[in-house]
Amino acid sequence: MASHSLNKNNSAVKRIMQEARELAEDPSTEYSAAPLEDNIFEWHCTLRGPEDTEYAGGLYHFRILLPAEYPFRPPSIMVLTPNGRFELNTKICISFTNYHEELWQPAWGVRTAIIGLQGFFPLKGEAAMGVGALEVPANERKRLAALSREWTCPRCNRKNVECLPDPSPQAEASGEPRSDGELTLATEAAEKPATDSHPPEPARADHDAPGPDREFGHASGGNAPSDVPAANPPAAAAAVAVATETIQRHVVANTGTAYHTSGSVRPPVLLDTAICVLLVLVFALICKRVF
Repeated sequence: MASHSLNKNNSAVKRIMQEARELAEDPSTEYSAAPLEDNIFEWHCTLRGPEDTEYAGGLYHFRILLPAEYPFRPPSIMVLTPNGRFELNTKICISFTNYHEELWQPAWGVRTAIIGLQGFFPLKGEAAMGVGALEVPANERKRLAALSREWTCPRCNRKNVECLPDPSPQAEASGEPRSDGELTLATEAAEKPATDSHPPEPARADHDAPGPDREFGHASGGNAPSDVPAANPPAAAAAVAVATETIQRHVVANTGTAYHTSGSVRPPVLLDTAICVLLVLVFALICKRVF
């Protein structure tokens, strides 16, 4: 990681480097993620398609673009692998991205965005609508899922199946969880709130390199709605049932001692999960009223 030119005293840089270490030390069979060597504000990630859906067996590569004010502003997400659910190379509109900055919490991080994106894949109908969403027949999505494994990222120069290999048969037969603490939101803002209690100075390199917002043309808060209209909670809850089930499955797989892989106390798993579920629900309410 080319971090020698970065201001390591900047809170955004410290936070990103800490998250990179945590993901490297606590890997998951559901996803892989790491920042680029020459730009830690851009991450490349590979995500496994949700089970029991038309995306099952698929592997999807995407970019996470972090703003200079991270973690006080949310990331942007751009899916790169053809999938039939999201447009390619487009900043998609889901509840924890730059389209809804009012919903973002600084205690969340890259891991939150990855797990949340997996939960949004199976949504249907009005809850699935938004900027960057696609409506494609299930058969086509299954076909794309089968092809996605051999898709190669031109930047990483690796196939998806190389970025995220299938779990070994021994691990599946042993009944071990498919991931290790993948819903844990242990971040620098959560563990050390005093250090990040005020907005950070803009993250910059020693040689005044352009920030990620200018590089990718990100508009600060330009797409965030001014208010959140009321909607029918039962209808929205039905629309996000699949996403909720996905998150709950991760909770069951990771409760108990499996969360204490580093010997330190992590934030309550059920509380983090409840926040993610509520976030998906609020986004469904917005989509139902706006679209």
